[in-house]
Amino acid sequence: MTLRARSDLKPVYVRLRDIIAEAILSGQFADGDPLPSVRAFAAEQGANPLTVAKAYQGFQDEGLIVVRRGVGMFVAEGARERLSNSERDQFIRKEWPAVRARMEQLGIDPAELLERS
Repeated sequence: MTLRARSDLKPVYVRLRDIIAEAILSGQFADGDPLPSVRAFAAEQGANPLTVAKAYQGFQDEGLIVVRRGVGMFVAEGARERLSNSERDQFIRKEWPAVRARMEQLGIDPAELLERS
């Protein structure tokens, strides 16, 4: 199964969350920056606004975005660092064991990867 196929198995709100997380991690949205409105992001992604609201609510619950009533949603201070730490921890706990097992299965030496990059 390809990475893309695995991604397609995720619920839509999780895929939307991944898009927003990547934008925060890449610096597209910095601490304090406004996020697109629910309707604008839904239109951009071809998603239902309620699904976008669910993705945004998850970030709000995690303290990564803040809502300013009547103004909009903004990236919380320190969100990029907290998100980076969380994503790093998830990679090490959930993704790395499968990568390591696949490397062992294929006989790939980690040093070989470092030489190629």
